[in-house]
Amino acid sequence: MLNILGRPNAKRDAIGKVVGHQLEVYAAAVPRLGGATAHMMRYLAGVFEVPVGAIQVVFGERSVNKQIRIKSPKHLPAPIQGKPK
Repeated sequence: MLNILGRPNAKRDAIGKVVGHQLEVYAAAVPRLGGATAHMMRYLAGVFEVPVGAIQVVFGERSVNKQIRIKSPKHLPAPIQGKPK
């Protein structure tokens, strides 16, 4: 389980820092009809090295505050590992 603070309309897709109990995720997509969330899930699938179907939005589909479930991630980004980028 991962709490996400979504940042749509970003210049590029990127993993940000941990803010409180949420991981900032920047998405280069417009937040319209869940499109930014779908784009973000495709990006995160690449980051965590899992198929898109292995990521489930538990809540917050159309909110910047999301909780997602990632099944068997093969890679963890540096902010989650506690290492600098």
